[in-house]
This record gives sequence, C-alpha cells and structure tokens, in this order.
Amino acid sequence: MSLWNGESGWRADALNPWSGAYGIPQSLPAEKMAAAGPDWRTNAATQISWGLAYISAAYGSPCNAWAMWQSRNPHWY
Repeated sequence: MSLWNGESGWRADALNPWSGAYGIPQSLPAEKMAAAGPDWRTNAATQISWGLAYISAAYGSPCNAWAMWQSRNPHWY
C-alpha cells in the first residue's frame, strides 16, 4: 500500500520524532495500537491489522485514505 510506504517505509519501528506517531500505520498516539495486541510495538502483522481497521473506520476504504493522504501537504491521513 503506497500510503504506508510514504508514512513509514513499512518499518514496524518507524517513529516520527515530532509527533510521536509510530509503526507502519503511524498511529498517533502510538499506544492506540495496543487494542490490536500486546505485541503492537514489534509485530508488523499486529500493526497492519490495527491500521486496516483504523482506515476502514475513519475513511471507509484504503482508496479513500490514500486520496486524503495525497490531498494534504505535508502528507498525513
């Protein structure tokens, strides 16, 4: 998914030093991902599961999230 390539480069340990957003989906605050599992800090699958649920709830689809990301500069969703 291009969205997460832009957000984190698909790195489970990606940390935005300015906002504190963390992980593949750049959760803010990072601790939100704990809802998906206790291993959220290190498990890419847990982060992806949480991120897809977030996108579904917030945007309805990955395509809608991508469109929102592209419309903002700097990019975020």
